[in-house]
Amino acid sequence: MEMNQQEYGDYLNQVSPNSKLFKDMLWAFVVGGIICTIGQLISNFYMDNLGLNENDAKGAVSITMIFLGALLTGLNLYHKIAKHAGAGTLVPITGFANAIVSPAMEFKREGLVLGLAAKMFVIAGPVLVYGITASVAVGMISLIIKAVM
Repeated sequence: MEMNQQEYGDYLNQVSPNSKLFKDMLWAFVVGGIICTIGQLISNFYMDNLGLNENDAKGAVSITMIFLGALLTGLNLYHKIAKHAGAGTLVPITGFANAIVSPAMEFKREGLVLGLAAKMFVIAGPVLVYGITASVAVGMISLIIKAVM
């Protein structure tokens, strides 16, 4: 069956679901905001109740949010939240935890070394490698510029 470009376009419009762009953006904004608000509440708790200073609380909040993201992924709840929230779950630090835990869970039946350990950084690995490499390169360029001036 041969289709010209117009017929193919009409076919795509017929079978493709309509995008609910505004609704998707609203959900992403709301859920991302809720995740960040939870992080702020945890930060306030660490500073007010545990006596941590602001810098120590930031580190503790990061660790806590990564743990919560990994826990929710392990309980298969993060996927359900992400199904409705879309990018709202990807942007905060919990999205990083999800990106590491999801592949590990998917391949855990292949064993601890070849499955879990080898596949853990399938998604987040390149981001970490290129992010760290870029930060080192920018740092070196900054150091050279400061030395020359």
